Amino acid sequence: MPEFYLTDPDDPRLEPYRDVKDRDLTGRQGLFMAEGKVVLERLFASPLCETVSVLTTPARLEGLSVPDDVPVYVVDQTVMDDVAGFPIHRGYLALGRYVPPQTLEDILARQGRLRIMALSAIANTDNMGGLMRNAAAFGVDAVVLDSACCDPLYRKAIRVSVGGALVVPHYRLGVGQGLLDVLSNHGLTAYALSPAGDVVLDQIMPAERSAFLLGAEGPGLSRGILDAAISVQIPMHGGFDSLNVATTSGIVLYHLCR
Repeated sequence: MPEFYLTDPDDPRLEPYRDVKDRDLTGRQGLFMAEGKVVLERLFASPLCETVSVLTTPARLEGLSVPDDVPVYVVDQTVMDDVAGFPIHRGYLALGRYVPPQTLEDILARQGRLRIMALSAIANTDNMGGLMRNAAAFGVDAVVLDSACCDPLYRKAIRVSVGGALVVPHYRLGVGQGLLDVLSNHGLTAYALSPAGDVVLDQIMPAERSAFLLGAEGPGLSRGILDAAISVQIPMHGGFDSLNVATTSGIVLYHLCR
């Protein structure tokens, strides 16, 4: 790996790392920012992503196995914090590009067993990160997002996912594209999670080709999705009617992806 020791926070090679939080909101022209050693290691190994460059400190460089062709910019902690715009306690940043080798059509056209997680209007980055982490942990083949979902490649979502967002392929539908239309066109049986679901989760024996649909906390999935899919509930005690959506996904995926 080519190493470059830099001392000037205004060095143009550091420009992509400037004001990390602001750029999370405005976008990075097809790039994303990864943070923390474990996440960077998942980035380096991911077949879905390219590593563009790495930013770290001299103390943390040792033991980091960066791919041979990726430039590493090494700076003092004060320079790193100055460039990023806040203290980088984990000491590692990397710029990446999401380039999945397969399209959603490729994945949905596969024959045989298929497990898809489909998300509607998930706008909270912590929830998105938790959902992607669970998708990776339980072997989901792909995640499909409607146009109202936030980006799984926000820095915070990647961090909460512990790099799961870099491991499971995800695809965003265009405005007007319906989750159920896309899934049913490829022969997937849709299971929609809702506190008022018609079937209890324990009673479900998932179809060979299944999609599990989850909606935003509060409004949940639309009435149209619930009516058209098999609606599923997780029974609860003490007057509670719902769980955090990421927690729900962990229970559902453990049960239905085995």
